[in-house]
Amino acid sequence: MATRSMPGRGLGAEAEGMSLIHVSSLTKSYAGRTVVDHVDLDVDAGEIVGILGPNGAGKSTLVECLGGLRRRDSGEVRVDGFDPDQDPPGLRAILGMQLQEASLPRKTTPREVLDLYRSFYAAPRDTDELLDRFGLSAQADRRFEVLSGGQQQRLSVALALVGNPRIAILDELTTGLDPAARREIWDFLAELRRDGLTIVLVTHFMEEAQHLCDRVAILDDGRVTAFGSPDALASTAGGLQRIRFSPSRPLRDEETVALLELPDISEVVVDGDRVSVTGGEDAVGAVVTHLVARGIAVRGLRVEAPNLDDAYLSLTASPARTKESS
Repeated sequence: MATRSMPGRGLGAEAEGMSLIHVSSLTKSYAGRTVVDHVDLDVDAGEIVGILGPNGAGKSTLVECLGGLRRRDSGEVRVDGFDPDQDPPGLRAILGMQLQEASLPRKTTPREVLDLYRSFYAAPRDTDELLDRFGLSAQADRRFEVLSGGQQQRLSVALALVGNPRIAILDELTTGLDPAARREIWDFLAELRRDGLTIVLVTHFMEEAQHLCDRVAILDDGRVTAFGSPDALASTAGGLQRIRFSPSRPLRDEETVALLELPDISEVVVDGDRVSVTGGEDAVGAVVTHLVARGIAVRGLRVEAPNLDDAYLSLTASPARTKESS
């Protein structure tokens, strides 16, 4: 017997033969200004996909459209088969969200709020487990108003995960956290991903994206300018590498010029007792050999290959933004 789905109801991504999250030509404008401009994006089950971009690039608007918090103007969005604009209840059953800015009633406690949110779901995570995971056990019965900013942020992430969702959208999840707390949350998210959780992560931390994400979408002026693995995006920044070192004695001007004239060297910068050389893959050997032959030892040698930060800067350095910042 043939079956037909009801309008607005999700069949599940696998049943529809698409990615777990599928976005096609998504557009959203405010007062005539296009904030999200014909964005295409696909996220597979079990992935962590990062959304990077400058302030005002449309990142939060994009994920709010995915989470059903804003209605799109045009385009197609499916989250595990659900249309966020047509079936918010179905979407909420499988999706957890942590917003960039969120607040709770001042006198509520982390335990009370987690217990309340647990009651909304059929198979939620345990309150004490989340309190422990997010370092909130000692603050479990303290009022929200007396929690530090970092503790409030950790509670916000815990609330996004309390329903044991299949998909989580996390917007600046580690803002305000110290490095140790950030690493603990990264480890927990990696564990959840191994258990099948799919994550869309909005972040400004390049290290966070490099550490956690399988793929990264760079959003600029409302458009996806690049989408790929962190390593693949880093390679788009070019094959140049930076070599930093301290010579055993200060370089004379003619020695600096001689370095710049070496094959595969594009830049030499002397800053006090530190020298920075930019060049290709053979630059390290060329520089060290050249200096040693002249009786100059190389100390504290550090080689920096192109990374996600380099790719991000090259992909978002639009002429308009450069002009505004000058």
